[in-house]
Amino acid sequence: MSRRILMVEDTEDNRQIIRDLIATTEYELIEAPDGAAGVAAAGMHRPDLILMDIQLPVIDGYEAARRIKADPKLRHIPIIAVTSYALSGDEAKALAAGCDGYIAKPFSPRELLAKIRQFLS
Repeated sequence: MSRRILMVEDTEDNRQIIRDLIATTEYELIEAPDGAAGVAAAGMHRPDLILMDIQLPVIDGYEAARRIKADPKLRHIPIIAVTSYALSGDEAKALAAGCDGYIAKPFSPRELLAKIRQFLS
């Protein structure tokens, strides 16, 4: 059975970039367009990894990560923040919210795949 990745991203162009990248791998991709849908999808699908945008509608990625990490059935799932928030302190804020990794947009596809494989190996 392939490993599942949940992508929580509201921008279609960014979703397409990640879709194309994951299509070259053995991973299965699940998508959610906002933070609340991401929390619901995490509970429903129990992915092996979550790629979490931070600037999201409904609830932001920080709150979505906090809710996922607060659930004992989901807290083991690694969350990588994939965000355009790249100022000083933004990575620490994402990690404090429960994210396990951080990648700034625009990202190198090779860098993102390496980070994914680091958590799924």
